[in-house]
Amino acid sequence: MNIIKTEIDGVVIIEPRLFKDDRGYFFESYSEKDFNAQVREIKFVQDNESKSSYGVLRGLHFQKPPYAQSKLVRVIKGAVLDVAVDIRKGSPTFGKHVAVELTEDNHRQFFIPRGFAHGFSVLTPEVIFQYKCDNFYAPQSEGALAWDDPDLGIDWRIPSDKIILSEKDKHHPRLKDAEWLFDYNEQLY
Repeated sequence: MNIIKTEIDGVVIIEPRLFKDDRGYFFESYSEKDFNAQVREIKFVQDNESKSSYGVLRGLHFQKPPYAQSKLVRVIKGAVLDVAVDIRKGSPTFGKHVAVELTEDNHRQFFIPRGFAHGFSVLTPEVIFQYKCDNFYAPQSEGALAWDDPDLGIDWRIPSDKIILSEKDKHHPRLKDAEWLFDYNEQLY
Protein backbone atom coordinates (compact mmCIF):
# COMPACT_ATOMS: atom_id res chain seq x y z
CA MET A 1 0.00 0.00 0.00
CA ASN A 2 1.04 3.56 -0.67
CA ILE A 3 0.71 6.04 2.23
CA ILE A 4 0.07 9.67 1.29
CA LYS A 5 0.69 12.12 4.11
CA THR A 6 -1.58 15.15 4.37
CA GLU A 7 -1.13 18.66 5.75
CA ILE A 8 -2.24 17.39 9.16
CA ASP A 9 0.04 14.98 10.99
CA GLY A 10 -1.53 11.56 11.50
CA VAL A 11 -4.26 11.99 8.87
CA VAL A 12 -3.29 9.87 5.86
CA ILE A 13 -4.65 8.66 2.54
CA ILE A 14 -3.98 5.02 1.69
CA GLU A 15 -3.80 3.68 -1.84
CA PRO A 16 -3.87 -0.11 -2.08
CA ARG A 17 -1.87 -2.10 -4.60
CA LEU A 18 -4.40 -3.02 -7.26
CA PHE A 19 -4.00 -6.14 -9.39
CA LYS A 20 -6.05 -6.05 -12.61
CA ASP A 21 -6.54 -8.56 -15.40
CA ASP A 22 -9.28 -9.54 -17.83
CA ARG A 23 -11.32 -11.04 -14.95
CA GLY A 24 -11.44 -7.78 -12.98
CA TYR A 25 -9.31 -6.69 -10.05
CA PHE A 26 -8.05 -7.75 -6.65
CA PHE A 27 -6.62 -5.77 -3.76
CA GLU A 28 -5.97 -6.26 -0.08
CA SER A 29 -8.28 -3.76 1.59
CA TYR A 30 -6.74 -4.10 5.04
CA SER A 31 -3.71 -5.77 6.59
CA GLU A 32 -3.16 -5.22 10.30
CA LYS A 33 0.54 -5.99 9.88
CA ASP A 34 1.04 -3.43 7.08
CA PHE A 35 -1.17 -0.79 8.70
CA ASN A 36 0.67 -1.07 12.02
CA ALA A 37 4.05 -0.85 10.28
CA GLN A 38 3.24 2.00 7.89
CA VAL A 39 0.61 4.14 9.63
CA ARG A 40 0.51 3.34 13.35
CA GLU A 41 -0.40 0.51 15.69
CA ILE A 42 -4.12 0.13 16.07
CA LYS A 43 -6.76 -2.49 16.78
CA PHE A 44 -10.03 -2.02 14.93
CA VAL A 45 -13.03 -3.46 16.78
CA GLN A 46 -16.08 -2.49 14.73
CA ASP A 47 -16.93 -2.26 11.02
CA ASN A 48 -19.83 -0.10 9.79
CA GLU A 49 -21.51 0.43 6.44
CA SER A 50 -23.95 3.06 5.20
CA LYS A 51 -25.86 3.59 1.97
CA SER A 52 -26.78 7.12 0.89
CA SER A 53 -27.99 9.03 -2.15
CA TYR A 54 -26.71 12.16 -3.88
CA GLY A 55 -26.65 15.22 -1.66
CA VAL A 56 -26.60 13.41 1.66
CA LEU A 57 -24.13 15.00 4.05
CA ARG A 58 -23.25 13.10 7.22
CA GLY A 59 -21.22 14.94 9.81
CA LEU A 60 -19.24 16.45 11.29
CA HIS A 61 -19.25 13.73 13.99
CA PHE A 62 -16.93 12.47 16.72
CA GLN A 63 -17.09 10.54 19.98
CA LYS A 64 -15.73 11.93 23.24
CA PRO A 65 -13.32 9.98 25.47
CA PRO A 66 -13.28 7.37 26.77
CA TYR A 67 -15.14 6.31 23.61
CA ALA A 68 -13.20 8.40 21.08
CA GLN A 69 -12.68 6.65 17.75
CA SER A 70 -10.11 6.49 15.00
CA LYS A 71 -11.66 5.57 11.65
CA LEU A 72 -10.42 3.99 8.44
CA VAL A 73 -12.98 4.81 5.74
CA ARG A 74 -13.54 3.81 2.12
CA VAL A 75 -16.17 3.75 -0.63
CA ILE A 76 -17.43 0.50 -2.14
CA LYS A 77 -19.83 2.09 -4.64
CA GLY A 78 -20.02 5.68 -5.88
CA ALA A 79 -18.03 8.69 -4.67
CA VAL A 80 -17.86 10.93 -1.61
CA LEU A 81 -15.93 13.94 -0.46
CA ASP A 82 -14.57 12.83 2.92
CA VAL A 83 -13.47 15.42 5.48
CA ALA A 84 -11.49 15.32 8.74
CA VAL A 85 -11.36 18.46 10.96
CA ASP A 86 -8.74 18.86 13.68
CA ILE A 87 -10.63 19.62 16.92
CA ARG A 88 -7.68 19.24 19.33
CA LYS A 89 -7.35 22.47 21.32
CA GLY A 90 -3.70 23.57 21.25
CA SER A 91 -2.90 21.72 18.03
CA PRO A 92 -0.90 23.69 15.44
CA THR A 93 -3.57 22.64 12.91
CA PHE A 94 -6.62 23.27 15.14
CA GLY A 95 -9.70 24.03 13.01
CA LYS A 96 -7.97 23.00 9.79
CA HIS A 97 -9.36 20.20 7.63
CA VAL A 98 -8.30 17.67 5.05
CA ALA A 99 -10.71 16.70 2.28
CA VAL A 100 -10.24 13.75 -0.06
CA GLU A 101 -12.41 12.25 -2.75
CA LEU A 102 -12.97 8.54 -2.18
CA THR A 103 -14.43 6.58 -5.07
CA GLU A 104 -15.17 3.04 -6.12
CA ASP A 105 -12.58 3.53 -8.88
CA ASN A 106 -9.66 5.05 -6.95
CA HIS A 107 -10.06 2.56 -4.04
CA ARG A 108 -8.46 5.09 -1.70
CA GLN A 109 -8.93 4.87 2.04
CA PHE A 110 -8.74 7.71 4.53
CA PHE A 111 -7.44 7.34 8.09
CA ILE A 112 -8.86 9.77 10.64
CA PRO A 113 -7.28 9.55 14.13
CA ARG A 114 -8.99 10.32 17.41
CA GLY A 115 -9.29 14.05 18.02
CA PHE A 116 -10.94 14.81 14.68
CA ALA A 117 -14.50 15.47 13.57
CA HIS A 118 -15.47 13.47 10.49
CA GLY A 119 -18.04 13.88 7.75
CA PHE A 120 -18.73 13.15 4.11
CA SER A 121 -20.93 14.36 1.26
CA VAL A 122 -22.30 12.05 -1.43
CA LEU A 123 -21.28 13.11 -4.94
CA THR A 124 -22.91 10.32 -6.99
CA PRO A 125 -26.50 9.02 -7.28
CA GLU A 126 -25.76 6.34 -4.69
CA VAL A 127 -22.87 5.48 -2.39
CA ILE A 128 -21.98 2.55 -0.18
CA PHE A 129 -19.53 3.68 2.47
CA GLN A 130 -17.58 1.44 4.85
CA TYR A 131 -15.46 2.22 7.87
CA LYS A 132 -13.49 0.53 10.57
CA CYS A 133 -13.43 1.97 14.11
CA ASP A 134 -10.97 1.35 16.92
CA ASN A 135 -13.62 1.82 19.62
CA PHE A 136 -17.24 0.78 19.93
CA TYR A 137 -20.10 3.16 19.23
CA ALA A 138 -21.35 4.84 22.41
CA PRO A 139 -24.41 7.09 21.89
CA GLN A 140 -23.87 8.89 25.22
CA SER A 141 -20.48 10.04 23.91
CA GLU A 142 -21.63 11.62 20.64
CA GLY A 143 -20.31 15.01 19.65
CA ALA A 144 -20.64 17.02 16.45
CA LEU A 145 -19.94 20.33 14.75
CA ALA A 146 -21.95 22.33 12.23
CA TRP A 147 -21.23 21.12 8.71
CA ASP A 148 -21.57 24.68 7.39
CA ASP A 149 -19.40 26.49 9.96
CA PRO A 150 -17.92 29.39 7.93
CA ASP A 151 -14.77 29.34 10.07
CA LEU A 152 -14.00 25.83 8.78
CA GLY A 153 -14.40 26.84 5.13
CA ILE A 154 -15.31 23.38 3.84
CA ASP A 155 -16.45 23.16 0.21
CA TRP A 156 -18.64 20.06 0.25
CA ARG A 157 -18.91 20.18 -3.57
CA ILE A 158 -22.71 20.07 -3.49
CA PRO A 159 -25.01 23.08 -4.01
CA SER A 160 -26.46 24.07 -0.61
CA ASP A 161 -30.04 23.64 -1.87
CA LYS A 162 -29.25 19.98 -2.73
CA ILE A 163 -27.78 19.04 0.66
CA ILE A 164 -29.77 16.45 2.63
CA LEU A 165 -29.18 16.36 6.40
CA SER A 166 -30.54 14.33 9.28
CA GLU A 167 -32.61 16.35 11.74
CA LYS A 168 -29.75 16.03 14.26
CA ASP A 169 -27.12 17.31 11.81
CA LYS A 170 -29.10 20.52 11.27
CA HIS A 171 -28.46 21.72 14.84
CA HIS A 172 -24.78 21.29 15.76
CA PRO A 173 -22.64 24.15 17.15
CA ARG A 174 -19.89 25.98 15.31
CA LEU A 175 -16.34 25.14 16.36
CA LYS A 176 -15.96 28.40 18.29
CA ASP A 177 -19.17 27.62 20.25
CA ALA A 178 -18.49 23.94 20.95
CA GLU A 179 -18.72 23.09 24.65
CA TRP A 180 -16.42 20.10 24.37
CA LEU A 181 -13.29 19.52 22.28
CA PHE A 182 -10.19 17.32 22.54
CA ASP A 183 -6.99 18.46 24.26
CA TYR A 184 -3.97 18.24 21.97
CA ASN A 185 -1.67 17.42 24.90
CA GLU A 186 -3.69 14.43 26.15
CA GLN A 187 -2.88 10.93 24.95
CA LEU A 188 -5.87 9.92 22.82
CA TYR A 189 -4.99 6.26 22.21
